[in-house]
Amino acid sequence: MTGLLTQAEGDPVAIENTDAKGDFLFVCEHASSRLPERLGTLGLSREALESHIAWDPGALAVSRLLAEKLDGTLIHQRFSRLVYDCNRPPESEAATPVVSEVFEVPGNRTMSAEERRARVDEIYLPFRDAVSDFVVGRKAAGRLPILVTMHSFTPVYFGKPRGVELGILHDADSRLADRMLAVATTGEVAYDIRRNEPYGPADGVTHSLIEYGVRYGLPNVMIEIRNDLIRNEIGQRVMADYLEGLLARSVAALPRK
Repeated sequence: MTGLLTQAEGDPVAIENTDAKGDFLFVCEHASSRLPERLGTLGLSREALESHIAWDPGALAVSRLLAEKLDGTLIHQRFSRLVYDCNRPPESEAATPVVSEVFEVPGNRTMSAEERRARVDEIYLPFRDAVSDFVVGRKAAGRLPILVTMHSFTPVYFGKPRGVELGILHDADSRLADRMLAVATTGEVAYDIRRNEPYGPADGVTHSLIEYGVRYGLPNVMIEIRNDLIRNEIGQRVMADYLEGLLARSVAALPRK
């Protein structure tokens, strides 16, 4: 069987600031809209491939700014969520969606079991192993990372506007999310901030929190930013400045297990 990725396309996982002195680990599963050359366009238009169904616009830029500000490490996926959604386990049908919102994904609908296995082996498993190895290495060195997974969401979904601007998501371990929500709602509130919106555990979006956070006992949270707020560099910097303060203040008051 021919592999999915060519040698020229390189590693599917990027790790930045590996020697960070801070405790934050930022993970961005939907950082890129890039498709492997061998998959062509998956039968999609350019409009679809540039839209939120292919990636989380602005999420990588904000993640990089936060990693710089808080001296944290950043791990991100270099290929589109349409190839394999690294925030889903291999047994999930949503890992390689045949429909994303209103868009059919023809190249995923016609995919063979062997082709799907290649996506797991060449996209998901290297990503999973990179994050897990980093966490295990830090814990062995006596440093407990703080896991923050970074996402953005579309302001209009299935034709319905979304009022929420910033989602603070968690699964079973709500320690960090609780602190962030408490800090965010003290005094003047900068954004419309909500718990487990626009998605929550019932939507299957907390796989990474469970796999790398709950599993290893790390404080963890998933941040969802409405993407119209971070479409340009100014918006990205404003959001990163806000989240820097929110995370730093929340962690300072965080009870550890």
